[in-house]
Amino acid sequence: MHCSHVATGFLAFAALSLAACGGNVHDSAPSGSVSIPDLPADPVPRPEPRSRYGNGPVYEVFGESYRVMDSGSGYTERGVASWYGKKFHGRLTSNREPYDMYAMTAAHKTLPLPTYVKVRNLRNNKSIVVRVNDRGPFVHNRIIDLSYAAALKLDMVRDGTSLVEVTAITFDDPPGDRPVRVVEPAEPPAPKPAPDTQPATQQENDIFVQVGAFGDRANAERRRSVLMAGGIGGAFIFADEAATPPIYRVRIGPISGVDDYDALVLKLETLGVTDPYLVPL
Repeated sequence: MHCSHVATGFLAFAALSLAACGGNVHDSAPSGSVSIPDLPADPVPRPEPRSRYGNGPVYEVFGESYRVMDSGSGYTERGVASWYGKKFHGRLTSNREPYDMYAMTAAHKTLPLPTYVKVRNLRNNKSIVVRVNDRGPFVHNRIIDLSYAAALKLDMVRDGTSLVEVTAITFDDPPGDRPVRVVEPAEPPAPKPAPDTQPATQQENDIFVQVGAFGDRANAERRRSVLMAGGIGGAFIFADEAATPPIYRVRIGPISGVDDYDALVLKLETLGVTDPYLVPL
């Protein structure tokens, strides 16, 4: 019961605590050792009817309302993933299926149940496909809660959380365009920033936080000045000259990990910046 038992429009609670709904990073792994070869293969995405349970259209948790999406089509988000395990094993998920910590499943606040999503660990570029059948995590700055098996395959069990990219797999496109399994698309090389805005050091898989994109460099400089005045270091302007006209993107980083990202998001909120976006350089 990871924030489950969704009634018509709202969640019904029975002594439900924040830890039980939040993608508790201290949830326990199973006794004994479990290796990746023992885990199930990723599910093959397929059309499924929308569940009678857990799909709102609106539900409330801890005084905050959430509206379930009509479709996951076009959904891609980067942020923090957590995982849940033995504490909830065997309990009912939001769409009334027993939670299996060894299955490739996940919880999400607003995607329709069920939805298949691809999850990519931005730190090591490992990718998996999971089936979303639960609601959560209801903790600030978390976007998805993975099963133990899914987290193990992404190599994030020990840390408890990881920076990820989540992309919904839908069947709204013409049949010839539907993916059977998600394959990592080939991406063109990122344009290089101007020399005076290049971060001092870069490593493969470095991650940055973008906090604004402007057509006028002066506006980008103003945003950077606000960040610096607010005590946020590491801000620079990425001159995206591949765009026509050029776009000046204000970025911060590189980000060392989830703790660094969480602290940065809180600082940005105090400055009124509420839409940070994780990006590779």
